[in-house]
Amino acid sequence: MRIAIGIEYDGSGFHGWQSQPFGFTLQDSVESAVSSIAGKKTEVSAAGRTDRGVHALSQVAHFDAEAERPLQAWVRGVNSHLPDGVAVLWAKPVEEDFHARFCATFRRYRYLLLNHPVRPGLLSARVGWCHQELDIMKMREGAAHLIGEHDFSAFRAAECQANSPIRDLRAISIERKGDFFVFDISANAFLHHMVRNIVGSLVHVGKGKHDPSWIGELLASRNRMLAAPTFSPCGLYLAEVGYDDKWGIPRFSGRMMGEA
Repeated sequence: MRIAIGIEYDGSGFHGWQSQPFGFTLQDSVESAVSSIAGKKTEVSAAGRTDRGVHALSQVAHFDAEAERPLQAWVRGVNSHLPDGVAVLWAKPVEEDFHARFCATFRRYRYLLLNHPVRPGLLSARVGWCHQELDIMKMREGAAHLIGEHDFSAFRAAECQANSPIRDLRAISIERKGDFFVFDISANAFLHHMVRNIVGSLVHVGKGKHDPSWIGELLASRNRMLAAPTFSPCGLYLAEVGYDDKWGIPRFSGRMMGEA
């Protein structure tokens, strides 16, 4: 039986999602917990391989289990074996041809940025930070250049292993809530560090270092060296993974800032 699960996690204490021989990863923790309930070693595949320090409001994963268990065993039971900061939110049986990564039709990332003269204390691992006042209208104007299907090489990490730099960025919004800026970016898929590189360049525009048109120039240049440095992973959250309705996967299952 194939089981899909929704997971939220604080990635600040982990070396990213993907299992590594030298580090404590989220995949290692989730697979160990699932295996304890399944009664045998079980591999877990996720929709997105988040980097070290990146969080998730709604990661989606799947695994195959021979043992029959009530669905709550895959939620409460698995959670009893997970470390603090990681929790399974839901579980449901899916068809054998469902794949958390390859069946996904879009991903949405959220970046939380504290715009305040003083750096964060309690939220230091949960938000990015910029001490200079940012111009939201200029950042929105710059972000508009990114909508659509483009070559995003200028926002791609050098170590990115994707076969193609072409991505369809479907929506990007920037809202201000008190001292926080909330960036929401949706695309069919993302390149390595793509969201953090976009945010970093938009922050440069918000500071007044560049005109909003610079974002379009960066995109056209396809040159990563011309863009801003990669922004901190602390404020980045995998917020949603979308699927065709036929799979019955919840559209959003994370909990943050009063959302449900």
